[in-house]
Amino acid sequence: MSAPDRSILQSALDWLAEGRGVALATVIQTWGSAPQPVGSLLLIDGQGNFLGSVSGGCVEGAVITEAADVLATAKPKTLEFGVADDTAWSVGLACGGTIRIFLEPLAAGSDAVLRRLAGEVERRRPVALVTGLATGAASLAYSPADLHGGLALALEDAFRRDRSVRLDTSDGEVFINVFNPTIRLVIVGAVHIAQALVPLARAIGYDVVIADPRSAFAMEERFPGVEIARAWPDEALPRIGLDARTAVVALSHDPKIDDPALISALGSDAFYVGALGSKQTHAKRVERLRQAGITDADIERIHAPIGLDIGAQGSAEIALSIIAEIMAAQRGKANGRR
Repeated sequence: MSAPDRSILQSALDWLAEGRGVALATVIQTWGSAPQPVGSLLLIDGQGNFLGSVSGGCVEGAVITEAADVLATAKPKTLEFGVADDTAWSVGLACGGTIRIFLEPLAAGSDAVLRRLAGEVERRRPVALVTGLATGAASLAYSPADLHGGLALALEDAFRRDRSVRLDTSDGEVFINVFNPTIRLVIVGAVHIAQALVPLARAIGYDVVIADPRSAFAMEERFPGVEIARAWPDEALPRIGLDARTAVVALSHDPKIDDPALISALGSDAFYVGALGSKQTHAKRVERLRQAGITDADIERIHAPIGLDIGAQGSAEIALSIIAEIMAAQRGKANGRR
């Protein structure tokens, strides 16, 4: 789930509280070159104001027009745009691709599920919104045990692959929209590379936390708008909480800071652990970690030297290589590990 989607949930609640008519569009299926992934959201009010995106601008205008009808009838509908349609050129999909969108009205008196969903997302609890497309009836599911049959299997796979999915069932079409916790990047060491890494991470929707006990480095002026934990990593990281949607990068180049961070990260479910330094530096680090009782199996989890080998030079390119490696690890690509 992306950061913009998280803000859309709260905006929907805010708009309803203001008494606006509100419709929510969700991408439920794509083929070909559709630019936005399944599960993407577009929020529309009765005056045509909107937040989010279902196509990167290709079909938003048509969806906003249809939203007026959905709000007037208080009934959901499914829209489809593609190269076979007479409207393909006008909506911007003539390059190839088809997109199906579920458009539903949101009622101020029935926002309990939406409010619960927003709360679970804020608490970083994996959750899925399960919607019957014929009626718009929706419920939350936290595990396969909350569903049955093919839906349970589909939910398990959707959580694992971090991909929302549409299914045909005996009761009609059902859409499972997965809201996994946003990827969180914990950067240990408020160094120059961190300054280049932060905007890249935030641009792709990661939550970012800086951990560094050195007040001269961990300054808000150097990292505006970023959460900063000014404590030693063995204290800061447990407080932050490292889960399976967390990546940790140790960049300080100071063993007194990086080693405790790595020990804490390797004892957690963090899906990515990386450390800055040459092969020689890492070899010395490995010996220190072994002396600290870290097993070779855990040490193998460390991506070091950090980042994909793209011949990076300078802080910006190193930051790019780090982000690329984190994303590869998250998506299960073979080149995510050296």
